[in-house]
Amino acid sequence: MPQYTPPMRDMQFVMHELLNVVDELKMLPGHEDIDADMINAVLEEGGKFAAEVIAPINLSGDAEGCTLDKATHEVTTPKGFKEAYKQYVEGGWAALSCDAEYGGQGLPYTVNQFFYEMLNSANQAWTMYPGLSHGAYEALHAHGTPEQKAIYLPKLTSGEWTGTMCLTEPHCGTDLGLLRTKAEPQADGTYKITGAKIFISAGEHDMADNIVHLVLARLPDAPQGSKGISLFIVPKFNVNADGSLGSRNGIFCAGLEHKMGIHGNATAQIVLEGANGTLVGQPNKGLAAMFVMMNAARLGVGNQSLGLTEVAYQNAVAYAKDRLQMRALSGPKAPDKPADPIIVHPDVRKMLLTARAFAEGGRMLQGYTVLQLDKALKSDDEDERKEADAEVALLTPIIKAFITDNGWLATSHCMQVFGGHGFIHEWGMEQYVRDARINMIYEGTNTIQSLDLLGRKVLGNNGATLKKFGKKIAAFIEEEGTNEAMQEFVNPLADLGDKVNKLTQELGMKAFGNPDEVGAAAVDYLRVVGHMTFAYFFAQAAKIALAKKDSGDPFYTAKLATARFYFAKLLPETASLIRTCRAGLAPLMEMEEALF
Repeated sequence: MPQYTPPMRDMQFVMHELLNVVDELKMLPGHEDIDADMINAVLEEGGKFAAEVIAPINLSGDAEGCTLDKATHEVTTPKGFKEAYKQYVEGGWAALSCDAEYGGQGLPYTVNQFFYEMLNSANQAWTMYPGLSHGAYEALHAHGTPEQKAIYLPKLTSGEWTGTMCLTEPHCGTDLGLLRTKAEPQADGTYKITGAKIFISAGEHDMADNIVHLVLARLPDAPQGSKGISLFIVPKFNVNADGSLGSRNGIFCAGLEHKMGIHGNATAQIVLEGANGTLVGQPNKGLAAMFVMMNAARLGVGNQSLGLTEVAYQNAVAYAKDRLQMRALSGPKAPDKPADPIIVHPDVRKMLLTARAFAEGGRMLQGYTVLQLDKALKSDDEDERKEADAEVALLTPIIKAFITDNGWLATSHCMQVFGGHGFIHEWGMEQYVRDARINMIYEGTNTIQSLDLLGRKVLGNNGATLKKFGKKIAAFIEEEGTNEAMQEFVNPLADLGDKVNKLTQELGMKAFGNPDEVGAAAVDYLRVVGHMTFAYFFAQAAKIALAKKDSGDPFYTAKLATARFYFAKLLPETASLIRTCRAGLAPLMEMEEALF
């Protein structure tokens, strides 16, 4: 069975040495008393919960899966899931970053995100149950009425109730303008919701007393397309005025999807038959409210793949140090043994270092982005809030797509390290690969994220937000321009920054002539920009490691070696990606449909 050790040292490096989160957070209202000891203590305890409570039921939960009783429409989660959730709630983990007004602990989202990385490493399928509740909480916190907040937010904060997002329907996925679920107004101000939803993660389970479904539906007079979508709260059990649970609502699970991965999470087919619902926000403005939840989910999905990358790497390293196979080409490295451990072989090291670099790069990017999210939500400086919010919007599709693409590559590499054993369930590696694959699909496929980045976040404002981020990179390059020890990092970073500027301008000009040029280049473009962000953070990490390499702490030696590997072996991928971006639309479209 695979093992997991929370990467506390690297998390502390990112928070306290790279990002200086304490100094940044102390400037925000409500976080004046935050300190490193508090953050470290919370995450150390969170790591124990992840490693000791939910990691041991990951493999068994995958094998057992969820069970639907078709007569009662109730779902039973795998053995141990319900008990682990009870410990999670009793430990106050659900309330970590929630508003104190609703019973939360009010800690920064930065802390919550690092905690959730560990949960995802330990057990992604289990973590999705409480994880989705955060998005529901955020949507209602931003757009709910005072009455809705008073009823639902304390229960979501405590974890007594969980949340879902009900978007997708059998005939429409990302194109929500096609959805057909109907909402009929009632005399008492409520609505009767009728329709069908699919792929609803954590849509039915036995872990909480109630499930708060956030459902997209159309009012009778709604305009066509996405401008006619409204958002509704549709609880599994109707909620009385005093907050107590009433009768069973007309929303139920009609089936469970038989999936490639995340078997421990109930991916439900949901049917609504005149279910009672209440409107969230304004009529026909539901997507704006739901996007609060969707954007939170996109950051969460990137974090899922970061977690899987880390745990796959840990287990692959342990195996590579123990497994004896052949001799090194340059001669025996363990002459006292019948063969050398496979970690001596260059390609095994390449696979391991790829996973390590993707984990460390993803952790730096995630940490930086969620710190900006804390600023966007809490700063009392309006300009700072706007700038931070724009940066989060820019980086969100990169986190979702780049980190999940990398997670797929990394878990596949780590499975390869195990050879034939990697294909066998009890070693755990094939589960990480299967679980990682969904992360590239849900919450908007990675192609959708790429179109969002290039079409909306970059070209949509003539590259203004990207240029602002680029100025931060340029300032770092300028600062380190005369530091001889940093040239191996700042020179390729500067070169890539220049190439990204030129590529962006070129694609913008092409898009004026034919918007489909955006679709042809977007996926490769996102990966180029993703590498640029990783290179920026790895260069900063290398600067810190260089300054402390003589400290005697092997952590900095390893950090420097990982940064060098990234710049030498992974960053050069951008050269081919830029060429394929420039190849344009013609090679994709010249073949007639009939010839496919």
